[in-house]
Amino acid sequence: MDAEAAKYIGAGLATLGLLGAAFGVGNIFASFLQGALRNPGAAQQNFGTLVFGFAVTEALGIFAFVIAMLLLFAV
Repeated sequence: MDAEAAKYIGAGLATLGLLGAAFGVGNIFASFLQGALRNPGAAQQNFGTLVFGFAVTEALGIFAFVIAMLLLFAV
């Protein structure tokens, strides 16, 4: 296998982390909405946890994207 082909395959595999981040963000917001509709009084208390979970999940997706770009352009 050519080194150039291996680089593209590795970058493609690294971007699978973006798929996981998309599912994670969707799951976080769906769970928050479901909980907020069941108990609207507690929704405000859990909003900080929602934002933190969103930030961590998106950061993992961004890290996967950065790794893919590094594989494509820096190696």
